[in-house]
Amino acid sequence: MTRARGAFAGMAGVFVAAIALAAAPPALADDATDSAVTWSVTPASATGPDGRRVMQVELDPGQRVTEHLAVKNYSEREATFALSAADGYYTETGRFTMLPADRTSTDAGTWITVEPTVTLAPNETRVVSFEIAVPQNATPGDHAAGVSASVRSTSTGGDGTRVGVDSRVGFRVSARVTGRLAPSVGVGEVRAEYTPSWNLFAPGSITYAYTAENTGNTALVVSDAVEASTTERGVLLPGESRDVRSAAQPAWPLFVLMKDVRVDAAVPDSTLTADPVTRSVTVWAVPWVHLAAAVGIALIVAAVVSGRRRSRRRVDDLVERAREEGRREAVEAA
Repeated sequence: MTRARGAFAGMAGVFVAAIALAAAPPALADDATDSAVTWSVTPASATGPDGRRVMQVELDPGQRVTEHLAVKNYSEREATFALSAADGYYTETGRFTMLPADRTSTDAGTWITVEPTVTLAPNETRVVSFEIAVPQNATPGDHAAGVSASVRSTSTGGDGTRVGVDSRVGFRVSARVTGRLAPSVGVGEVRAEYTPSWNLFAPGSITYAYTAENTGNTALVVSDAVEASTTERGVLLPGESRDVRSAAQPAWPLFVLMKDVRVDAAVPDSTLTADPVTRSVTVWAVPWVHLAAAVGIALIVAAVVSGRRRSRRRVDDLVERAREEGRREAVEAA
């Protein structure tokens, strides 16, 4: 029996991709002769689209279930759509997508069996059933796949070469295999970089960079906190990692800055959390501008003081010469 879960309810589940192909497939939408094809594919019940953007199921190892998708052809002509499933993943920018056709799936994408094509009349919607079969030895926790409907089209270049493009639209299938859930996050060494300000009266900035890895068996929403600033870093599926770089934060140059970066991770739509990880980082923040300004001021002060001393010596010399001249005149008069 399929048990719906809300584990990814807050995340987008529809993706669009285009893949260039070297050979033209059987079903083509030639941009020179045919009108554009537009379509959608969504999770569905046996009777039609049910409003979901993400299909979420919880299954036991070895369990098989039948699910449904709905393909709608919005075009004014008949079109044939290729249906496929593949492992899903999150990109470095946090967008969900599925493996392209030239890469082999090894996880949830291999659990889904769907008919290869469906041909739809103009403005027709068709419900298509597909099967999810979880292996008996499937690892407990979260597994992600994508199901897509694609149309391949060709275009002709200036040299007469015809290039095929596979455009696909799909949705995410989030499958949770029953068993012990163990959320865990790993954090690599935190690196920091300080950038001084050329304005004496403005702070410089500091940025942090590290690699976060989902070392558990559940999807995780990762966030980090430095002092009072907390930033969400998106979703990581089990086994995924992501390079994180913070936005610049103001910091005064105090020669050495020591900061703690705390990384938290929580299972979406759940009370489960991974143990937080705190990494300390030290970065040199030498106030070169302030030191240069201090040296400049010191040189100016020294020059002023030296000038005053020279002026005083010249005045003293003039006074002494005047006295000497006065004494000489007094002697001569006597």
